[in-house]
This record gives sequence, structure tokens and C-alpha cells, in this order.
Amino acid sequence: MPAYHSTFLSEPDTRVVGNFAVLPLRTKFRGPAYPTAEDYDIIDEILDLFRANSFFRNFEIKGPADRTLIYGILFLSDCLSAISSKAGTVDRNEAGKVLNTLSLEHFSIPGDAGFPLNSLYAAPRDRAEAELLRGYLTQFRQELGSRLIARVYVDSDAAPSKYWLAFTRRRFMNKSLS
Repeated sequence: MPAYHSTFLSEPDTRVVGNFAVLPLRTKFRGPAYPTAEDYDIIDEILDLFRANSFFRNFEIKGPADRTLIYGILFLSDCLSAISSKAGTVDRNEAGKVLNTLSLEHFSIPGDAGFPLNSLYAAPRDRAEAELLRGYLTQFRQELGSRLIARVYVDSDAAPSKYWLAFTRRRFMNKSLS
């Protein structure tokens, strides 16, 4: 059974930085992503496909939107690890603080020496593209963390869902962003 690919592969007029798709987001955070009126965006797709795709060790990249999907799945995995690594049970507010901190901390982008996926991603052409990508990824990470909290704490504000935290031990493509 093949892995699930992004439905945004066929999107016309997609901005691409390096070979990373800068897709529109339905977001409340400031950043360079175009706002979208659509009900379904790349963040929703990542949240929907995370659990199914986390079982795959190989993933055939069919376009820039798949690279955005891969980055999102790997960041979501890091978010779940951050929530579960806290001693005891983490309530919704504490998890929100942890994920917001994780989203805003300094991170490497494709082309940087510390970026773990440089073999899959092309570096931005110049400094302006690098700043655009860093701003987009910051906005992307904030929105993904915010929506993840809404899904992980859907049943109770006191404890995260064990069905989401069970995936902290799975490594998509045997890779991690951290």
C-alpha cells in the first residue's frame, strides 16, 4: 500500500522556494502565507494524514506540496514528543505553551548546515527567499501547533488523547527535525 500524497500537488500558481511549496493557510498568525477562504488547507491535510503516513519508511516525493507535507508530518511528530516528554500529564494550556515555544525557537531551514533533510530539499536561491521561507515556516509551525492542540485535547482539557500520543514512538521515513 503506498503512502498518502498531498492533494495540493495539482494546485496552480503555487509559490515555491527552493523546492518547498509555500501554500496558502487558514491562519490567525502573521506571516507571508496567503490567507485562504478554503475550509481545507495543508495543515488540515497534515493532521488527517499524519497517523496513516507515520507507518511508512519510504515516501516517493511527487512535487513541492509533498515536501511541505513531509516537513509538517515531521514537525507534528516533534510536537507530540514535546507534549509527551513532560513529566506527568500536561493540560491543554501547558501544552499550548510548550508547542508555542517549540514553534518559535530557532530552527534550521533547507540549505543550513543543521537541517536534517538537506538531501530532500533544495536551498533557497538568495537571502530574500531564505527569509520568506523562515517566515512561512514560523507561521506554519505556529498554526500546526495550535490546531494540533485542538485535536489532541478534544475529549478533555486535562489530559491528551492516548490515541495521538501513541504515535510518538513512530518515525516517519526514519527521520526527525530535532
